Amino acid sequence: MSTWVPTEGTSEALLSVRDLKVTFPTEDGLVKAVDGLTFDLNAGETLGIVGESGSGKSVTSQAIMGLHRGTRAKVEGSIGFEGRDLLKLEDEELRVMRGRDIAMIFQDPLSALHPYYTVGNQIVEAYKIHHGKTSKSAARAHVIDMLERVGIPNPQKRIDQYPHEFSGGMRQRAMIAMALVNNPRLVIADEPTTALDVTVQAQILDLLMDLQKEMNSAIIIITHDLGVVAEMADKIMVMYGGKAVEGGTADQTFYSAEHPYTWGLLQSMPRIDRERLERLQPIPGNPPSLISPPSGCAFHPRCAYRDDENLGCSTIVPEFDVQDWHPVRCLIPAPKRKAIFDTEIRTPSS
Repeated sequence: MSTWVPTEGTSEALLSVRDLKVTFPTEDGLVKAVDGLTFDLNAGETLGIVGESGSGKSVTSQAIMGLHRGTRAKVEGSIGFEGRDLLKLEDEELRVMRGRDIAMIFQDPLSALHPYYTVGNQIVEAYKIHHGKTSKSAARAHVIDMLERVGIPNPQKRIDQYPHEFSGGMRQRAMIAMALVNNPRLVIADEPTTALDVTVQAQILDLLMDLQKEMNSAIIIITHDLGVVAEMADKIMVMYGGKAVEGGTADQTFYSAEHPYTWGLLQSMPRIDRERLERLQPIPGNPPSLISPPSGCAFHPRCAYRDDENLGCSTIVPEFDVQDWHPVRCLIPAPKRKAIFDTEIRTPSS
């Protein structure tokens, strides 16, 4: 089993995922959406999970939340949270933890919020489920305070408005208020800024960081955009084809990346610290099929460096090469990976 454990203090980790596998049976075959994922996350830390659509990011978050229960999905491995394996809990035990200890901010707040109920009623319900003895007036007061903390103006009035009366940024703030109303220990943010303009994106990310400092929550932020996690994440895990292919600190990912897929993500990002003389370079090809993935390294059909030295990229499945707590799933020797990054990927300003 090839694993990545990015923190040494695994016994103290708030979240400890081990060899997580999520598969979906279909008429065409078995979809291996997540294949052998292992990582740790401590309280107060932020982990950014990045990758293209179909890499397994959201499926991982849904497995942590237990949202695959009652479906045809098969979830294997273990998900330890404060010493308890979430995959072994009864449905009622997990329901009690969901929302109180682990909360999720969904990608599209307009779809996640019910159009027939006011925003306040929905957040009050999320609070009272876990604080049943709290009076309705006290719960309402707590929600008004929470709406104010997430930056919604005039919360005494807004609490009685419906989702369609909120702007996109305001709806996302309301979703954050709902996720944090019970002071959860772990918050999973699944593409929380995708539908927002750049200015509002920055405000939402700043808000999450401020609330994290206040509550000492751990955050998993899932995105396809490395720029979103550039300032926010302590650690970054790059996923491709259902597997982690590279991980480490944010500095390692941005300034000493060693996997060709990570290089492709970095080269497809616009830069403001240097003049752009040519078009951004997209990663050629398409993400792999999760039913019949390519042989060998899953990225090799799209990799510009495949079999550069007859490494066997098309036949050998790479294991993690871990040096200086910087795991990389690549067959290119470490010295050559570093040389390629320095000469072809890194810019003088980095």
